[in-house]
Amino acid sequence: MALRLRSSLSKSNFLNILLRHNNLGFGTASHTTRVSQNPISRFCNTMAEKLSSVGEHEDANAQVMDFPGGKVAFTPEIKFISESSKERVPCYRVLDDNGKLITNSHFVQVSEEVAVKMYSDMVTLQIMDNIFYEAQRQGRLSFYATTIGEEAINIASAAALSPQDVIFPQYREPGVLLWRGFTLQEFANQCFGNKSDNGKGRQMPVHYGSNKLNYFTVSATIATQLPNAVGAAYSLKMDKKDACAVTYFGDGGSSEGDFHAALNFAAVMEAPVLFICRNNGWAISTPTSDQFRSDGLVVKGRAYGIRSIRVDGNDALAMYSAVHTAREMAISEERPILIEALTYRVGHHSTSDDSTRYRSADEIEWWNKARNPLSRFRTWIESNGWWSDEEESDLRSRIKKEMLEALRVAEKTEKPNLENMFSDVYDVPPLNLREQERQVRQTIKSHPQDYPSDVPL
Repeated sequence: MALRLRSSLSKSNFLNILLRHNNLGFGTASHTTRVSQNPISRFCNTMAEKLSSVGEHEDANAQVMDFPGGKVAFTPEIKFISESSKERVPCYRVLDDNGKLITNSHFVQVSEEVAVKMYSDMVTLQIMDNIFYEAQRQGRLSFYATTIGEEAINIASAAALSPQDVIFPQYREPGVLLWRGFTLQEFANQCFGNKSDNGKGRQMPVHYGSNKLNYFTVSATIATQLPNAVGAAYSLKMDKKDACAVTYFGDGGSSEGDFHAALNFAAVMEAPVLFICRNNGWAISTPTSDQFRSDGLVVKGRAYGIRSIRVDGNDALAMYSAVHTAREMAISEERPILIEALTYRVGHHSTSDDSTRYRSADEIEWWNKARNPLSRFRTWIESNGWWSDEEESDLRSRIKKEMLEALRVAEKTEKPNLENMFSDVYDVPPLNLREQERQVRQTIKSHPQDYPSDVPL
């Protein structure tokens, strides 16, 4: 027998009828003398109890559980959440592949001054990468990693931020430093590890850092910067600063535990931090298909309660607009934001890698031509009358000369003194550290031919 009560009034009336039936001689559980109930009496008792438990809801299915985090509805169906949606999350873009403004696109307006600087810095970054890469191939540098193909993510995101925002980079964001005023000479000094290097030659090339520019020193270990960024963001929030923390990482970084810990930490603490993922399809030689089965990174934000967006990372205007908007949200609403920027690493992972062993040269060439971030943005600023062929030629000629001069100076600058290997950690070096320094000096003295002669002792 199935009953469905269509209103609270009919349910109440039916309950009263059942109770009256019980009082007219059909025994109740309250009788002191146990009386065997007939089927009708048992039915009345059971229905009365069930209807009473339903309360003011129309039926049992309408009940909810008041659980931490909000009310949870019940369902009589065995229904699993799908492993993925039928359609992939769309990608926000403003400029098409030819650099034309997409009709009815929504974006943050960029002034001529900012747009020209964005493009100029993208060109500068490209030239710097090419010259440093060739210097490494000539044996003048020990290591290098380029940002070729990802210039828009670097420069456009930096342009949308404030100098007070604290940056926690991976190792492919030198453009953020470039935008903030790090000079070509400072880049060269770090790569050559000379005495003018901020890190005193202790870091491998491309591991830049600048306290003055709020840019934490690059760490080679993958994703360790993410929890650090959350902690810094929470500190900014506590101090009521009009700033946020910004951290960059690649798709491979999302396979690390620090990624998940950081997102959960940020969501729970409501920290104003931007997580900017450069999803370029490859973690060195590992494709994203071997890293996760989800729809990229953007869907992972929702799992942790973080607002997220997918952006065309090769569209400088889209990147600028997304980061600009995300920054305002993060600070005003005190919340983390995840940005997945779809892009492609045109260069090798580093000078230690030959990417043609795991991807085709045709694929690389197609991305470099069809989805080139520089040519797209250049087309747009030219259409606004803000750039010309003459300015392009002058810029490239000037930057190349400045870069080659910076390289020459850095290469000839003296290396840091050996004592810098043991300083800046302890105010007073402990005995074991002093013993290590003594042993190193003694070894160099005994085997001078095995150590570089340009390192002052």
